[in-house]
Amino acid sequence: MDPNYEKKMHSGELYMPYSDEAMRVQNACQEKLYDYNATRPSEHEKRRQLLKEMFAEIGEGCYFEPPLHISWGGRQCHFGKNVYANFNLTLVDDTHIYVGDNTMFAPNVVVASAGHPTNPALRNQRLQFNATVRIGKNCWIGAGAVIVPGVTIGDDVVIGAGSVVTRDIPSGVVAVGNPCRVIRKAGGRDREYYFKDRPVPAELLREAEDEFDR
Repeated sequence: MDPNYEKKMHSGELYMPYSDEAMRVQNACQEKLYDYNATRPSEHEKRRQLLKEMFAEIGEGCYFEPPLHISWGGRQCHFGKNVYANFNLTLVDDTHIYVGDNTMFAPNVVVASAGHPTNPALRNQRLQFNATVRIGKNCWIGAGAVIVPGVTIGDDVVIGAGSVVTRDIPSGVVAVGNPCRVIRKAGGRDREYYFKDRPVPAELLREAEDEFDR
């Protein structure tokens, strides 16, 4: 693709996101995404191979439930290892999206790196800007959460279901709401209880912490 066009995509400046060559490249990416979404549940190896072809970077052990929706088919997505996504993950990857190891996405999460001006006169010119999104390792992004352009989420974060993340979230916290806000640090009671007053069995806790520390 034209290096000048790609530079505009990743510059954060306003640009016109349409050109014949860009559409050709994007359509080729979408063809592979179509193939991925058309795979049968038993075709695990085919899915793994397609993800390697589609994504800019993807680690071992990643698994995404179809349907998967990605603007550029993963061309600007950089995922670590053991990332899991439930149904209907949407990645607007007009610029780079980074996701760390062992992060999980619940159903219907949207991660958007592209935006449009609030000024309607500029929007009518079909202008766009893009801003990189970064999500750390060991995160859990709850069902229906929306992460907007330019946001950075740290490591070991829980984002509550239905949250709209409009600002950076530090590591090691639970954050919920619209707009999403930190409500507390992760840890303490989270170590002993997995849901309300249901305790984590001691043997499971030991195994999990031993594995996490390695």
